[in-house]
Amino acid sequence: MTRKQLLSASGLAIALGLVTSCSTKPQDSVVNYPETQKIPVKEAYFEQEVVDNYRWLEDDRSAETEDWVKRQNETTFAHLNTISYKEELKSRLEKLWNYEKISQPFKEGRYTYFYKNDGLQNQSVLYRKMGESEEAEVFLDPNTFAEDGTVSLAGASFTEDGSLLAYSISEGGSDWRKIIVLDAETKAQIGDTIVDAKFSGISWRKNEGFYYSSYDKPDGSELSAKTDQHKLYFHQLGTPQSEDQVIFGASADQKHRYVGGSVSEDARFLFISASNTTSGNKLYLKDLSTPNSPIVPIVDDEKSDSYVIENEEETLYLVTDREAPNKRLVKTSATAPTPENWADVIPESQNVLTLNSGSGYFFAEYMIDALSKVYQYNYDGTLVREIDLPGLGSVGGFGGKTSDRTLYYTFTNYNTPSSSYTYDPKTGSSDVYWSPKIAFNADDYVSEQVFYTSKDGTRVPMMITYKKGLKKDGKNPTILYGYGGFNISLTPSFSVTNAIWMEMGGIYAVPNLRGGGEYGKTWHDAGTQLNKQNVFDDFIAAGEYLIAQNYTSSSLLALRGGSNGGLLVGATMTQRPDLARVALPAVGVLDMLRYHTFTAGAGWSYDYGTAEDSPEMFAYLKGYSPVHNVKEGVSYPATLITTGDHDDRVVPAHSFKFAAELQDKQVGSSPVLIRIETDAGHGAGTPVSKTIEQYADIYAFTLNAMGYDDLPSARIEAPADNKM
Repeated sequence: MTRKQLLSASGLAIALGLVTSCSTKPQDSVVNYPETQKIPVKEAYFEQEVVDNYRWLEDDRSAETEDWVKRQNETTFAHLNTISYKEELKSRLEKLWNYEKISQPFKEGRYTYFYKNDGLQNQSVLYRKMGESEEAEVFLDPNTFAEDGTVSLAGASFTEDGSLLAYSISEGGSDWRKIIVLDAETKAQIGDTIVDAKFSGISWRKNEGFYYSSYDKPDGSELSAKTDQHKLYFHQLGTPQSEDQVIFGASADQKHRYVGGSVSEDARFLFISASNTTSGNKLYLKDLSTPNSPIVPIVDDEKSDSYVIENEEETLYLVTDREAPNKRLVKTSATAPTPENWADVIPESQNVLTLNSGSGYFFAEYMIDALSKVYQYNYDGTLVREIDLPGLGSVGGFGGKTSDRTLYYTFTNYNTPSSSYTYDPKTGSSDVYWSPKIAFNADDYVSEQVFYTSKDGTRVPMMITYKKGLKKDGKNPTILYGYGGFNISLTPSFSVTNAIWMEMGGIYAVPNLRGGGEYGKTWHDAGTQLNKQNVFDDFIAAGEYLIAQNYTSSSLLALRGGSNGGLLVGATMTQRPDLARVALPAVGVLDMLRYHTFTAGAGWSYDYGTAEDSPEMFAYLKGYSPVHNVKEGVSYPATLITTGDHDDRVVPAHSFKFAAELQDKQVGSSPVLIRIETDAGHGAGTPVSKTIEQYADIYAFTLNAMGYDDLPSARIEAPADNKM
C-alpha cells in the first residue's frame, strides 16, 4: 500500500458482502491525493535548523497555490460526494434552520431596531419600527450587497440622536472593511465610503464625524502580509478620506498592533485603548470639550486589561483585572485617572465578572462554572437585586443608554434556542419579548455539567448534551469541542448544527479548558506560552473521561475546534492519534514557528510566545506545533481540515501546510482531506447557504469515517418496567 493510493476497506467489505446497514466499522475510501511539491526552505532558530518543505503554499497570490487549492477541493468533494446521505443531512439542516430568528432590540432616536432572519436568508436584515404596534420596515438588507451573500454587514453605529448611521461591510469574509454613512431618515448615503478599515469600531463624535482604526495597506498580499502599526483616525463628515486626521498611532512611540477609540455617551471624552497583544492594554483619555486637549494616560503599561464602561461628568467607571484576576469595577476622576487613585465600586470576587450598564445601573454577570448569574447595582456599588433568570445557561444584554427605561437581554443554553426578554430596572420584572418557533423540543434533551481530572490533577468542568434516555454503552457518536485560549469563555449556547447532531443520537461535549476565561486571568495564564501543554492535556483528559464513562468510544469520537481551537485539535491528534476516530480542525493556527509573521498574528504572542523569544520557547513551540509534529509511520484520525481562501486573520497557509504534511505521511486507510471555502474568511459573515453546505459535508465525513452506512438515530434506554 502506498501513501498516495489507499486500499478501500469499505470497498473490499462490500465486495465480500459483509457490510450491513448502520455498521460502525471504519468507512474509508481510496483517496488519490494531489501531488504536493516539496521545495525545502531551511531556517535556523538558535543554531537549530528547521526545514519547511511547503513554504511556497504561503504565497496566496501565486498560480501554483491557486492550482493546489483547486486540485485539493476537487479531491475533497469527489470523496464527500460519494457519501450517500450527504444530501439528506443538508436537507435536515435546511429544514431545522428555516425558522425566524430575531435579535434583542435596541433604541436609536425615534426608532426601535432589531435584526431578523426569515429562516434561510444568507444574512440577517436590519429592521426598525416607531412603536410596538407599528409594523416594522426593512432598514438595511445585507442580502442586496451581493447576489451570493458573501458581502456581510460587519458593524453598525448610530449617532446619539439616531439621525445618522455608519456601518461597515466585509467582502468575502475579509477583515478589511469599508464604512458607509447613511441618513437614517431618508436612508440616503452621505459622503465618501471609507476603505481599508481593519479591526475597527466606529464611534461618533456628536454628528460631526467618527473615529475608526486601520493599518497602512501592507506591501505584498493584503490577505497575508504582516500588519503591525494600528492607527486611530477621525473622519470629518463631508471631507474626503485622504484628509482624515490620525489621532493616535502615527509616531514610533505610539506604535501598537491594536488601537481603538470610543466616545463617552455624553460626548465629553474620547477613550483610546492601545495594545501589542490580545491581552493587556494601555488606556488614554482626551477631553473633547476642550479644544486641542492633550491625550492623557490612564494606564501606561500593558500588564492588565482595563476599559471605561461609564462616566458621570468627570467621574469615570472602569472595569479592570489590574490587581484583580477575576475583574472588578473601580471609579476615579478624569483629573486624576491613574491606578493609584482608583477606588472599588464592585470589588473582585471568587467568580469572573462581566459588566454592562444601562438605565443608570450596572449589571454584573458572574460566571460560576461557566454558567451565568446577574446582579443589578447602583452607581455607588449598592446591590439592588439578583435578577431571576429563565434557567441555567448563558445571558447576554442588559446594556443600553442611560436614558433607556426598558432594557433587553437574551438567554440560551445548549438545548434551548435563544429567546429575548424585556427587563424593567425599576421593578426587576422580566417578560418574554420574543421566542423562536422551531421544530426542536428542548424538553427531549438534557445538558449536564460534570467535572473531570486533568493530567496534573486540575479539576476541569465539561458540559455534555444529548437526548434524554440515551444509552451510555460507549456506542454513541460524539463531538468533543474545545477552544482553550485568549481568555475566551465557552458558555452554553444553542446551535442548529448541534441540534441536528443530537437528533441523530449524537453527544455534544464542551470542556472549559485552561487558557480560557471561565475562571479568570489565572485560568487563562495557566494555558499560555510555556503552560500551553496544559490545554492539550485538559482536552485529552476530556476525551478519556467520555470514553471511560461509556458516553462513547475512541472509534466514535470526533475532535473539533476552530482558530485557536484548530490548534487544539491539531496538537491533540498529533500527540494522541489513538484518542479519536475523526479530527476536524477549522481555520487553525497550525504552524507555531511562523504564525506571527502573517497579518496581525504577532499580537497572539501573549498566549503563544514566539520562536524568536528564546531557545526554550522555540523548543517548546516546535514540540507541539502541528505542522512540525506529523510523523512518518503513524495512522492519524480521518481528518477534514476546513479553511477559507479569504481568511486574513489565521491565514489558510496554516491549513495548507498541515494538510500537505498529513497527506504525505499518513499510513493506514483513514482519509486526510482539506475543504477550502472560496470567498470566505475566518467565519464571521459567512452566508447561511455556505454554512449549511459546510456542516452537511463535515457531518457526512464524520459519520462515514465512524462507519455509518445510513444516518444514525438516537438509541434510547427502554423503561425499566418494559418487559421485552
